[in-house]
Amino acid sequence: MKKTFFSGPRYRLAKSRLFFYAVCAFSFVSLIPLFLILGELVQKGYKQFNIDLFTRVAPSSMEAMLARISDDPLPGGILNGLTGTLLILTIAILLAIPSGIATGIYLAEKQDKPLARFVRSLSDLLQGIPSIVIGVIVYIWVVKPMSGYSALAGSVALAIMMLPMVIRSTEESLKMLPLSLKEAGLSLGGSYSRVMMRILLPSAFSGLFTGSLLAVSRVMGETAPLLVTALGASTVNWDLSHPVSAVSLLIWEFYNDPNLAGLIWSSSLLLLLLVLGINLFAKSIAQKWKIQ
Repeated sequence: MKKTFFSGPRYRLAKSRLFFYAVCAFSFVSLIPLFLILGELVQKGYKQFNIDLFTRVAPSSMEAMLARISDDPLPGGILNGLTGTLLILTIAILLAIPSGIATGIYLAEKQDKPLARFVRSLSDLLQGIPSIVIGVIVYIWVVKPMSGYSALAGSVALAIMMLPMVIRSTEESLKMLPLSLKEAGLSLGGSYSRVMMRILLPSAFSGLFTGSLLAVSRVMGETAPLLVTALGASTVNWDLSHPVSAVSLLIWEFYNDPNLAGLIWSSSLLLLLLVLGINLFAKSIAQKWKIQ
């Protein structure tokens, strides 16, 4: 049979190259919004990027208005938001990561059990629940019994949002490990708990750590659940039973006050850089500890 151009190697090579260039073009197009957002934030946010941004609390509307009238830089910073974000995230990590890893271990070890399938379905369902709904639920569970907004309530809301990602990353990381690794540990006389803690979990460290970091970066910029749980505060507060602010909450407050609009860009730029840094760090860890 006589070969035509459409059935020969040159056609297949041309089709492969066309597909490669199309993938590269669409990848570049998908990056355009990111570069536009970064460019806009850098252009408008660098003016307020100074030492006061990290060492002073957010200014009042009156202070900002007087600064605008005199054409001075906006006074103050977002120290109360930074400390509040650190406090809320720390408690959320302590609540979500140990319980999420334990649940992921159970799902990986008891894959076909009815309870494991039920928990896996609940985890997938939880991941799709809107953040504001979780905030309202935590308001009923924590805020009302405590008779007030608090950092603890905000941490509980973020911990619930972190759980599905931690659970799924733990389960998938443990499934990737060869079965012979577990069998070797048990054959040497190690108990199940010792094999899990000394062999399996360290071997799956890359997936566990990366999943935890991505879960943190996902909730770092959440605003809706914190509006109905942590509420916000104008001062630095380390008390878990009292309202606290967060960077995302401050951005919302700045947006609603024309006098403070100048701080929106610097706060957003800082938050974006933090999230971007966490994601890049997670990817570098995943590459370094990649399971061969």
